[in-house]
Amino acid sequence: MPREKGRKVVASNKKARHDYAILDTYEAGMALTGTEVKSLRAGRASLVDAFAQERDGELFLHAMHIPEYTQGTWTNHEPRRTRKLLLNRGEIDRLLGKTREGGLTIVPLQVYFSDGWAKVEIALAKGKKSYDKRQDLAKRDADREIARASGRRGKGMDD
Repeated sequence: MPREKGRKVVASNKKARHDYAILDTYEAGMALTGTEVKSLRAGRASLVDAFAQERDGELFLHAMHIPEYTQGTWTNHEPRRTRKLLLNRGEIDRLLGKTREGGLTIVPLQVYFSDGWAKVEIALAKGKKSYDKRQDLAKRDADREIARASGRRGKGMDD
């Protein structure tokens, strides 16, 4: 059977981009069990409230929900278990150094399959204040209105 190519997104955390200012992103592997991979291949996962945390010099992903595999037996996994993230030592040290610096956290943005391997895109992020969120929404609305107006002008509808 040929290996699958490309990138197939399973789950994305849209709220993370709203709640956090993304400073840097990393691609990490995950240590998963067989039923977790099968459940992910079925397109079932949730990153709501998920976060990464350091323990004994390693990074672990907490609160990510992968539902039990429906055809699984007694070997099925725990849906919200803590999963180890697989990164290079240099990347782990860089991430941990920046989070210890202050005010930064590690949040998952996407879970996907890259050439058949389950990966998670994690980001070094800084929490936004409520006024920052309002400014982002206002800027997005203004940009949308500008694009709409220029589209009308390009079609000769608005003179």
